[in-house]
Amino acid sequence: MHKVNLVIDNVAITVQEGTTVLQAALQNNIYIPHLCHHPDLKPAGICRLCIVDVGGQMLVSCSTAVVEGMMVKTGTPAVEKVRRLAVELLIAEHDAACLTCGKNFNCKLQEVSRFVGIDRERLMELQAAERKPVDNSHPFITRDYNKCVLCGICVRTCAEIQGASAIDFALRGYATKISTFGDNPLRESACESCGECVERCPVGALLPVGFEQPAREVETVCPFCGTGCGLLLGARGDKLVSARGNPGHTTNKGRLCVKGRFGWSFVNSPERLKTPLIKKEGVFVEASWDEAIELVSAKLSQYREEEAGVFASAKTTNEEIYLASKFARVVLGTNNIANVAHLCHANTVRGLLPVTGSAGMTVPAWQIREAACFFVAGCNPTEAHPVIGMEIRKAVREGAKLIVANPKEISLCRLPHIRLPLRPGTDVALILGMARVILDEGLLDEKFIAERTVNFAAFKESLEMFSLDEAEAVTGVARDLIREAARVYAAGKPALIFWSMGITQHSHGHNNVWALAHLAMMTGNYGKPGAGVAPLRGHNNVQGATDMGATPAWYPGYQLCPGYELYPRFNKFSSSREKFEKAWGYKLPDTPGLSTVKQFNAKAKGWGGTGMWDLPQKIKAWYIIGADLVHGVAESEHVRRSLEQAEFVVVQDIFLTDTARLADVVLPAASFAEKDGTFTSTDRRVQRIRKVLEPPGSAKADWWITCEIARRMGYSGFDFQNPGQIMDEIASLVPLYGGISYARLEEEELRWPCYDENHPGTPVLHVDKFLRVEKAEFWPLAYIPSPELPDEDFPLIMTTGRTLPHFHYNITRKVEGLSNLCPEDFVEINERDAAALDIRSGDKIRVISRRSSVVSKAKVSNGILPGVVFKTIHFTESPTNMLTSAEYIDPVGTTPNTKVCPVRIEKA
Repeated sequence: MHKVNLVIDNVAITVQEGTTVLQAALQNNIYIPHLCHHPDLKPAGICRLCIVDVGGQMLVSCSTAVVEGMMVKTGTPAVEKVRRLAVELLIAEHDAACLTCGKNFNCKLQEVSRFVGIDRERLMELQAAERKPVDNSHPFITRDYNKCVLCGICVRTCAEIQGASAIDFALRGYATKISTFGDNPLRESACESCGECVERCPVGALLPVGFEQPAREVETVCPFCGTGCGLLLGARGDKLVSARGNPGHTTNKGRLCVKGRFGWSFVNSPERLKTPLIKKEGVFVEASWDEAIELVSAKLSQYREEEAGVFASAKTTNEEIYLASKFARVVLGTNNIANVAHLCHANTVRGLLPVTGSAGMTVPAWQIREAACFFVAGCNPTEAHPVIGMEIRKAVREGAKLIVANPKEISLCRLPHIRLPLRPGTDVALILGMARVILDEGLLDEKFIAERTVNFAAFKESLEMFSLDEAEAVTGVARDLIREAARVYAAGKPALIFWSMGITQHSHGHNNVWALAHLAMMTGNYGKPGAGVAPLRGHNNVQGATDMGATPAWYPGYQLCPGYELYPRFNKFSSSREKFEKAWGYKLPDTPGLSTVKQFNAKAKGWGGTGMWDLPQKIKAWYIIGADLVHGVAESEHVRRSLEQAEFVVVQDIFLTDTARLADVVLPAASFAEKDGTFTSTDRRVQRIRKVLEPPGSAKADWWITCEIARRMGYSGFDFQNPGQIMDEIASLVPLYGGISYARLEEEELRWPCYDENHPGTPVLHVDKFLRVEKAEFWPLAYIPSPELPDEDFPLIMTTGRTLPHFHYNITRKVEGLSNLCPEDFVEINERDAAALDIRSGDKIRVISRRSSVVSKAKVSNGILPGVVFKTIHFTESPTNMLTSAEYIDPVGTTPNTKVCPVRIEKA
């Protein structure tokens, strides 16, 4: 880009071509007053304070580009007169109670007024007597019209950054204001509560409710979804008081969702566990750590191999999950080690590994905007992964194509898009239909297929047995729509496929994943920036949970356990048992273990094939870390019954969850803000989390607790003094993490694979070759109906998911403001189905499945397919997983079929 020379106030400067005059001045420490300018937003020229003199002509500097030889004066008498008048007009409408304003000393209007020279006497002359109402409807945001300067930064932020456009200018002249649609209170508007407008408001018109200035800020990572947003957590004394986005973080660039910005107060909750609890005669009694650890170690010593089960938490750190995996195999001698991935993305991992050698997102989050086409299947990014949703919105507004496959109309559907409203459970049929069009119309990448894949002929043969007419009949999506989507996807390179639990939580979820991977392989969408697959992991560290081997099938780093190499799709990998026996110093179990559902439900069986996972359940004792399984597992009554009948259960958590209430011993753990460690985000980035506070009471970090139990049970290899030492051991055993250390993470942005200390990490996967496999492998595919389908008694299909304000069942429910935004469970039902049942929005209804029934509230909508209902998962008062089935699970990933649950609905 060319350089431009100009002079501002007799100072010669040189800037890049395309720079505005205001930007040029600010870059060179020349102050020009401004209110409506923000570096994150496009110039607007609203406030007129930044006017300058250019050759005798007054121009708005924020929207005037520099030109060679330009002579700029920022403070001529004419400029000062106009600027002063503009400031006085603003002050005339402004509440001047600065001392009590949350923006005092950080207010752009104060800054401008000081520069222009507005004294107190003039301020009192200008002050308006009439006060406007303050909007206090929102639990996190106060909107004070008396302090608004109509700069439009909030309006542009909502449109350009968040992509929600929930507010805009309304009325005209003196009555002009910033308004929601219909001038409703903010709480009742389309506001997504991200707080981005609050962050950028230059005055006190938008303020966070109850804000306290932090005494210190610590750089860390958000503890909610898998996006991995950078946080600056603010603390004051012994409590958290604020969170803001890290502007230097490449994933979120300072942006946050409602949970990231406002959802941190669960850390301060008085309900936090503070001391170990031991159940005596059915009642929990406080105990010392020594007493609790002694009891746990003595009890767990009585159980080995198939009699013991361990559940690691996807909300804890990589170091702690690694230790849980090591503890299960070394101390308890069992491969019965599981994590929440077996309820969500195990089908992604076990589906993609044998196809492409890696189950990770192929590109970093910051490359999303480089894609020309998005295929968003079975996920709702703007609610479940909001910052990634922001990236998609921005790219689509700038011209990228969007295809949405979902039985529910998600908020991305407000953008130009192709919507494929398929029936739940018919994803393979839809994708095969698209693939058939790509094949028949010659839209595939033959060079990529020939050079970088194998077995395409077998896949092609299976496609030729499946017609577009069948795809339409099975999915309910018009064939012309399927054809259009296939053409747009094949032509839109680079293309990126997003999916989440709408794809994986099926009894044939691995087939869904294979089909999507094959779609990317057919069109050559691998190994390029902005291209490939983007499985959106739910928890903050569920990617790390599978990376660290919290699963029966492999040790840390996807290194196979014995027995699994016999499964046909995994026979290209060999067992790593000998390697880990040598490193850990103990003989390791040689029998396959049980994943989550199978640990609690002996009758669960693979749908469409038995696989290697249909094993007998003999567990008598559980060590459960950071998971409320009583609500998290399909057909959850099996979990409750198993824990009630178990001989010994120890639960380690930050709250006394319903699962913890069934334990014999409860160990209080530290939250993410009270320890050091690392998380791995959905795009494979390994990041440091840092301790901000001391844990409450005598609570301890999970890594310390696991090590203490192991040592007390007489095992070596758990003598770590800090998490950095644990990461060093991980790096020595896990090739994907071989070059990762705390020292490097302080300075570098690293994504696995990172093989050694000189390796730069891998932003884009599969560039020259696929990871761990020479070539990607096609397999023949066929549509398999879900095992449980609607009938006369249960005519509706229930599907499930998250809402924007909440995550799961405990943490966000402890945040009063988040509970205010979404206070209770609801079931979204199509208006046609509702009319047939004489149900209206707000009615109490009973949802009945073949297993149980729960009471909820109806939300009538035309955004959900007829014959389908959507239920949230957050509310233990209306436990969704009492309804779902675990009778049939995916034979490869072992994930239950929670997205296709036949129900009937009655008025309660």
